[in-house]
Amino acid sequence: MTFTLGLIKASLPSYFPEKHGVFDRAVSALEGLAAEEGARLVVAPDVPMDGHQARAAMSAVLSEGADFVILLHGGFTMGDVARTLASFDMPLGFWATPEPNHEGDIQLNNFVSLNMSMSIARGVRDLGKSPVRWYFGAPDDAALLGQWRQSIKALTMCKAVRGSRVGVVGGLAPTFYNMAVDQDALFSRLGVEVEHVDIHQVTQAMPGFADELVAKELRAMAATADVDGVNEAQMDLTARMVLALRELAQANRYDALAVSDWPALQQDPGFHPGAAFSWLEEHDAIPVASEGDIMGAVTQLAVKSMTGKVGCLLDMTSPQLTQDRILMWHGGGGPLHLAEGRARWINHPMIGRGTEQGPIYGAIADYCFALGAVTVLRLGRSGASRFSFEAEVVKAPETGFTGCRGWVSHFAADGQARSAYDVVAAVLDHGVEHHFVLVAGHWEQVLSEFGEWSGLVTLGIKKR
Repeated sequence: MTFTLGLIKASLPSYFPEKHGVFDRAVSALEGLAAEEGARLVVAPDVPMDGHQARAAMSAVLSEGADFVILLHGGFTMGDVARTLASFDMPLGFWATPEPNHEGDIQLNNFVSLNMSMSIARGVRDLGKSPVRWYFGAPDDAALLGQWRQSIKALTMCKAVRGSRVGVVGGLAPTFYNMAVDQDALFSRLGVEVEHVDIHQVTQAMPGFADELVAKELRAMAATADVDGVNEAQMDLTARMVLALRELAQANRYDALAVSDWPALQQDPGFHPGAAFSWLEEHDAIPVASEGDIMGAVTQLAVKSMTGKVGCLLDMTSPQLTQDRILMWHGGGGPLHLAEGRARWINHPMIGRGTEQGPIYGAIADYCFALGAVTVLRLGRSGASRFSFEAEVVKAPETGFTGCRGWVSHFAADGQARSAYDVVAAVLDHGVEHHFVLVAGHWEQVLSEFGEWSGLVTLGIKKR
């Protein structure tokens, strides 16, 4: 899925853009940037000077598969060019470069065109739902190139999410009403298709895999994380669940799965699939959201496009407000690349505890997150909202509950420092649905732009 930039060079008849190399330098810079970002650039063959020519230029780049079209004001550009391009329902960027000098006759006179184009666009389309972003800078300007990278990343996320398919196995976990999704609204807003699968389709497939395939999967799992206390029967079931879910995803072109991991699977075939979820996320890069969390799976898809890896689906657990930290934890699946050191495959510590049999329903991944920068986010409300903050994984006197976990502190949102109390208050006051996805690195700016292109409402975190 290659992201494609479309460039339309515009100006009134003038030799100044050519004299100062505006067009050539712009093409060269965007070609280099596209190559670095794994994208490609297509350029309209002509320089439009009116609406009719602008429509032909747009048709030319769209026929080449453009996902994002940039109008470069090489010199003064007539308003009907911008008005025509803004009438197309697609992401647009308007760009002007600085003047080559600032005395004598004006050379390009293109910033005023950028000003005019942005104001014209506001009259043609709803910029809240269908933005036009402006860019001002020389083609080799580092700040401008950073803005382009961010836009490519954000729009690639939009493309990855739109057209994706989520397979929901077994439906929503009992009473988790907050994670219920209006699937028509989700499809309308973000273009995500949801398909439901009877859980028996998976459990009935599990016994049919050859023993050698199961053994191969188990060897790979054991080579990556230590099997600690989980009996052979439970590990066998884990590997068979991996094979069944992988086959299901491949056969139906599911980009992510949302699986009801309890209580049905504890009855038949008698285990918890957390380790299977972890392995599919780590080994296959298939997001698997527990408890049938559709929007958790959608958030994972966005994260995977943004970072190249699947994040960790978590509960916000046990805030320690006076210490300004929050434990992010889950007793289910989570990819292993976030671990500090080597992870373990262990028995699920909760299901079955307090019974004569004890916690035998395994396995899950057990590890602490590596220290460092992280971002925590949730796309919610059936694809209408975004909640996110940046933080740091920190050491604390206690390591946190068994499972995938870490203490986060040093919070920030919208570029401003926030406290653990601010974050908790925002979650509860907004009624943000759990789960949350944690991913390595600080990504708030990219997420903000992704939210703008996607028309998401930002659930902000206020200073209290």
